[in-house]
Amino acid sequence: MIALKWQLPLILLALALALWLLSPILPPFIAALLLAWLGNPWVERLVRAGRSRNTAVLLVFTLIALLSVLMLLVLLPLLWQQLISLLNGLPGLAAWVQDHALPWVADKLNKDVADLLDPGSATQALQKHWQEVGSFATWMLGKAGKSSMAVVLFLSNLVLLPILSYYFLRDWHRMVGGIRRMIPRVHEAKTVQLAGEADDVLGAFLRGQMLVMVSLGAIYAIGLWLVGLKSGLLIGFIAGMVSFVPYLGALVGIIAAVIATLIQYGDINHLIWVALVFILGQLIESYVLTPKLVGDRIGLHPVAVIFAIMAGGQLFGFIGVLLALPAAAVLNVLFQHGMARYYQSRVYGATASPGPVPERPDV
Repeated sequence: MIALKWQLPLILLALALALWLLSPILPPFIAALLLAWLGNPWVERLVRAGRSRNTAVLLVFTLIALLSVLMLLVLLPLLWQQLISLLNGLPGLAAWVQDHALPWVADKLNKDVADLLDPGSATQALQKHWQEVGSFATWMLGKAGKSSMAVVLFLSNLVLLPILSYYFLRDWHRMVGGIRRMIPRVHEAKTVQLAGEADDVLGAFLRGQMLVMVSLGAIYAIGLWLVGLKSGLLIGFIAGMVSFVPYLGALVGIIAAVIATLIQYGDINHLIWVALVFILGQLIESYVLTPKLVGDRIGLHPVAVIFAIMAGGQLFGFIGVLLALPAAAVLNVLFQHGMARYYQSRVYGATASPGPVPERPDV
């Protein structure tokens, strides 16, 4: 029989292993749980106002769906206009590469790179390295097949998301009640207290993360608009919305901004200004927004925030990056309670709470 003190660590270890093994299929379930968790307080309010559970769920679910569709109706035309503008500007981009980029590369390498664009030279190079080209083509076909499967998986997840969200939202109170009934009676009060604190921390985290996304999107959008980029507002907004994954928003934004800048201006000066906008945005996000709006709200030191994100990505990939800070926030709640018990234990050797950490003496 496993000792009681080892049962919880073993359960947590088994849960972490299951999450790691099932990580490829978890995204729609995690997203649906998040939507249900966000929507449940509104459902509870409607139920307390006299609505039935099913009616309340339908009203909240319909509201979420309408808001999502409205966002798509607003964003998709803008994205389509930017795509058309991009396609129309491709000849200008090709001319800039021919007239400016290639001469600059040739000057730096002290070599004429015009032959690289010559069909005859390309054919000779292809004949000379046909085996390598064949291997590369095989590799590309394999990647294309995997990409096709990724597209199919994404579309299936997109279809599953509203279905899972509805069922999670409808049965949220039953799931929470079922979990609560499984808790040993002697530990129920403490567990419910910890769960309540974790819920508060996660709510603070989501509010802080939303503020970071909106603030960063505004910084990018205003900066690109000041640079004079026509699509700067849209690129900044998209970069801000994607910034819930560290560095992904900046990467997506700077790639889109560089392409748009080359099409609109075709010079180095504007590219330098675009780079400065994103460097400034990243500095503000790393040293001000995330530590203050997210780190402080969940009680984590900025170093702990960075470590949690890196550890989550290393252990569980993309899913780990998404769940790193929420999981760290919950673990921090458990850690604080564990430390409180430790300070009151005989192991620590004191009955009173410890005093402040002494200052380091001057040398």
